[in-house]
Amino acid sequence: MDGPAKTVGHLAEALEKEQLRADDFSLRDLAEALVPSGPEWVRSLDPRSAAGVRLLENNDRVDVTAFLNVASQVIYSKILEAYRQDAFVVSRLVETIPTRLDGEKIPGISRPEDATAPIHPGMPYPNVGFGEDYIETPSTTKYGLIIPVTREAIFFDRTHLVLSRAAEVGEILGLNKEKRLLDLVLGIANNYKWKGTTYNTYQSTTPWINLKAGNELVDWTDADAAEQLFADMTDPGTNEPVLIKANTVLVMPAYRHAAHRVFSAPQISYTTGGATETTVANPFTNYQAFESRLAYRRIVASGVSTAEAKKWWFIGDFKRAFAYTENWPITVTQSAANSEADFNNDIVVRFKASERGAAAVINPRYVVKNTG
Repeated sequence: MDGPAKTVGHLAEALEKEQLRADDFSLRDLAEALVPSGPEWVRSLDPRSAAGVRLLENNDRVDVTAFLNVASQVIYSKILEAYRQDAFVVSRLVETIPTRLDGEKIPGISRPEDATAPIHPGMPYPNVGFGEDYIETPSTTKYGLIIPVTREAIFFDRTHLVLSRAAEVGEILGLNKEKRLLDLVLGIANNYKWKGTTYNTYQSTTPWINLKAGNELVDWTDADAAEQLFADMTDPGTNEPVLIKANTVLVMPAYRHAAHRVFSAPQISYTTGGATETTVANPFTNYQAFESRLAYRRIVASGVSTAEAKKWWFIGDFKRAFAYTENWPITVTQSAANSEADFNNDIVVRFKASERGAAAVINPRYVVKNTG
C-alpha cells in the first residue's frame, strides 16, 4: 500500500489527466477504503448501529482527511467537466487574463512624434512611454454555490446524486460566465471604456467602424465585405492601420451550413460581366467557424426578432478583442471535518465552488459585427 497521502495524489493525478472519471467512484467505497476502520465508520453513520453508539460514547475523532481530499478531487473534476462543456463557445474563444485587481486601468503605448526619425551618432534614443491612451476594465464579481454531502449520501451510496449536483453547479457557473461574455461579444452590453469615456462596442461611424448592416452570410462576397472594414480600420491613438489577421467566425445555428460553405469550401467561383467565370482556391479557409445556440437565444432575449437574430454573425480575432479578467478560476474548497453542520444537519462535508472575474472589451476594432 502507498498510504493515504500517495493514494490521494495518484487518484488526483488520474482525474486531472482524465484517466479516471468522477463517475468511476463510489463515495461509500472511498470512505471504507480511506478512512481508518472505514467499514465501521460508514456503519456508524447509521444512528442505530452499535458502531455509532461507541463513537458517541468514546467521543472518537475519526481521521477522514484522505477520504475528504479524494472526494474533493472527484467533485471538482465533475464541476470542471460541466463548467467547460462544448456549448460554452465564447468562453473558449476569448483570452483569460489573470489579475489581482478589482478592475484596472490598462495603459496604451504613447509613441513620440519623431519615433521614426533617424538617430544620429551620439544622439539619445526617443522614449516610448505610457501616456493618456488607456482602457478601464470593469470590477470583477464573485459567483459560487455549495454542495452538501450528507450522512445518507455516503451510507446509501448516493454518489450519482452528489455528482449530479456537482454537474449542476459547474453548469450554472459556466453558463453564467458564458452569458456575460456573450452579451459583450453580441453588443447587448457595453463596457468598453477608453480614455475615460464609455463607448458601444460596435460603431457605424467614427471613432471606428466595425458594424456592417445588411450583410447576411450567403457567400464569399459577404465575408469579403466584412474584411474590408478591417482594411479601413485605424488605431485612433496612433492613426496607423490596425494590424489584424482575422481567424474566427461566430454564427447562429441557422447559418452553420452557410458558414461551412463559405469558409470550408476548397474553391470559389467569380463571375465578371455575366460572361467569364473564374475558379480559384478559397482564400477564407484560414477561418474557424463556430455556432452558438446560446448566442442566438441571448439576441432574441434582448428584443431582436427571431428572423433578424438568426442572421447576425461576427468575424475577427476574438482573443484580441475580448477578455475574461479573472481573479481566480473555478475553485473547490471543502469544509472542515466534524463541523457544526455535521452535528446539526448530518452534513458530513460541504464543498464550495466559486470563481471571480469579469467580461471585458479590450479592443473592439478586432471584431466586425454583421446583421442581415
